[in-house]
Parts: sequence; C-alpha cells; structure tokens
Amino acid sequence: MSRVSDPVSRALFERARRVIPGGVNSPVRAFRAVGGEPVFVRSASGAWIEGADGRRYVDLVCSWGALILGHAHPAVVEAVERAVRRGSSYGAPTEAEIELAERIGWRMPSVPMSRLVSSGTEAVMGALRLARGATSRDLVVKTEGCYHGGADYLLVRSGSGLATAGQPDSAGVPAAIAGTTLVVPYNDVEAVASVFERHGERIAAVIVEPVAGNMGVVPPEPGWLEALRAQCDRHGALLVFDEVITGFRIAPGGAQQRFGVRADLTTLGKILGGGFPLGAYGGAQQLMERVAPVGPVYQAGTLSGNPVAVAAGLATLEVLGAPGTYEELERKGARLEQSLREGAARAGVEVCVQRVGSMLTVFFTPDPVRRWSDADRSDRAAFARWHRALLEREVYWPPSQFEAAFVSLAHDETALSRVEQAACEAFAAVAESRASSDSRPA
Repeated sequence: MSRVSDPVSRALFERARRVIPGGVNSPVRAFRAVGGEPVFVRSASGAWIEGADGRRYVDLVCSWGALILGHAHPAVVEAVERAVRRGSSYGAPTEAEIELAERIGWRMPSVPMSRLVSSGTEAVMGALRLARGATSRDLVVKTEGCYHGGADYLLVRSGSGLATAGQPDSAGVPAAIAGTTLVVPYNDVEAVASVFERHGERIAAVIVEPVAGNMGVVPPEPGWLEALRAQCDRHGALLVFDEVITGFRIAPGGAQQRFGVRADLTTLGKILGGGFPLGAYGGAQQLMERVAPVGPVYQAGTLSGNPVAVAAGLATLEVLGAPGTYEELERKGARLEQSLREGAARAGVEVCVQRVGSMLTVFFTPDPVRRWSDADRSDRAAFARWHRALLEREVYWPPSQFEAAFVSLAHDETALSRVEQAACEAFAAVAESRASSDSRPA
C-alpha cells in the first residue's frame, strides 16, 4: 500500500506554518517524530476521525486520553448544547461547579475539596504552589520522563547523577528556576531515598504520574508508590499524584483506587472535562483552605469552572458510572494488547507492549520499560515506519514512540478489528523494511 497522500492536509499545513509556529499549536502534532505531515481533522464521531481529505481513521489518540466515551457522545453533546444556550461563560459561581466537585470527592476520597481550573498544566501549577505554601519549602521532586505541563520548574531533565538538581529542558527556563526541581528515575526506590536523605528538610512535594503516560505507558512497580508515600510522610513533604491522564480512566477513583495509595494532592484534567478545557486540583480540606480567598496561596482564573466544560464533565462521569463500564474498558485494552503482541511475534519484530487498563504503548524494544532510560532505547525509526504503515491503513496512532494510545468505550468490534489487522500488516512492513536494509551492500 502506498504512503498516505493527503493534498488537502498538506496545503493546510503549509498555510498553517505561515501563521502558527511549526504549523501546530502543540509540538507533537507536527509529526516530526514519525515523518510526513500531520492529518488535519475536520470531524469526528465515536471511535473515528475524518481527515481534511475525507479519509476516515480509527482514532487511538482520543484527544490524548480525554475522550473515554469517544467523539461526540450523544450525552455529552446534549449536555453541552443545553449549557451553551444558557450562556457560554459567566465569571461567577454556578451550582454545576458544586456538583462536579462533589462527584470528584465521591470517586476520590482523598479529594474532598477541589478547585476547578482550565487545564491540567494549571492544575499542577496550583497544586505545587499550594504544596510549597503549606510546607514553607521550595524544592520539588519529579521523575525523569514524566510530563506535568509547561511550568518552567517542571521543564527539566535530570542532572549529571542520580537525585540531582534539574537542568533546563527548554530554552527560556532560567537555571535558577530549574534548580528548584530534583529529578529521579521512575520506579527507583533507592534514588528517592537518596534525594530525601540529602534534601529532605527542603522538599515541599514529590509529584509523579502514578502510571507514567508521557514516556509511553510505564506501570508503577510493586512498592514504588508506597515508597513515595512513606518518604513523604517521614520527611513532612506532600505527595502529589498527577492524575490528569489516569483520573477516571484506569478505575472510577483513578490510580489511587487501583493501587491503594492515597495522595495528599491530586491533579485532574482530560476526562474531567469530557473533551473541553477543564482541570482541577484538590485534597484534604485543611490543605485546600490555604488557597485564596480563604488562605494565603493565590490562584485564580477567568474561565475556571466554565459552565460548558463542567456540563461536559458531568455528563461524562454520569456515563462512566454505569455498571460494567470499567470492566468493558479493561477487556478492550487487554484484547488490543494481546493482538499487538501476537502481530509483532508473527512478523518477527521484537516489541514490548505495556498496558494499564485502557491505555497502552508499543515500545520497539524487546526489554520491559521501567523508566525513561529503558524507553529511550526504543527503535524510533522502526516505530516511525510502523506508524506510517498504520496511517496508510487508516489507523490514527499517537505520532510519538513516547505517548500512550487510548481505547474508548466507542471502540467497537469493527474499530478494534481494523486496528488489529492494520497493526499486523504494519509490523510486517517494519520487518520487510529491516530485511531490505540488511540486504543492501555496505
């Protein structure tokens, strides 16, 4: 099958690059990690998106995990239509905000009080400011490979050794700000113990994705989250779970329910807004009442608790509350995981498929991925070839080796079968490409 040729998207991309940096409003959308031009989307429904040229793709991106019900779910569309007819924004409190905060608390007992914001990034910024304000400490510990939004002090990479001060990972981030963040490897209990031994009295918080989703899906090893909880308790720091991806996805109560470890502060987004810009951070009342206007930790937002986004979030959580929902997501995720493993094996392509619930990643490496250094050994060229082959077969997979793919409730037998067949053929294309490369004269 020939490579996808979408002259409409290509023309739009050229037009976009004249007025938008790189032609996109978020870097991974530019397809630079996989080559070619991005597909411009003109509509979507259920498990499918339609490109600018009219081709239909099974969507495994799902707005980067936000659309757990699929695109344009009728309950969400109806709720949004009702809400927007009453007004798109008030800049004033509404009853629906209370209901959403109550539902968060019902599902997540560690979050009886929360503050709504407009994005996951904003939620993380608010939570860490609160952690610093509550502890009167400056340092934050994060894990290498986990992404927590665009705040300066979180755009850091690890230093020259384990448990060292972070170094800027983006131009424009002052070294002094990056230096307030300490970076340790994911799933490394000893590194966390070391950083607390050296800096424990200055550490305000540890922030972690309880299931890593931004270096690909990396599950927490037994004892990892428990070790973070224990170190924070021992040294008076706060444990912050970034559940922007995992919240309401891998269990009704997120990762905290699935793994049985409670956080002091939790950040939410994506599914919470049902596809609209919405986030939240929350925790115990005594912590959250340090936030203005009750306490001295300032945070505000013009569109916080936007009524349309709140309506979409409430409708999404209502659908997710139906019996058997998470069992269905688990079955679909497990089916796709198994078929990907089998397809790669038949083609003789060594991969590591890692999954938690309805989120998964195909790493082009034969070894298990426990942390960023493992993920970094993946064969990026092979992934890019696989991704292009999927796109040719009208399957839209995240355009990066280091992003999670997502299954939604809308992925029915037709959609899953399409993905399975396309993936099998794409693995064969990778094997053929490698054989062709090996047969060329040196």
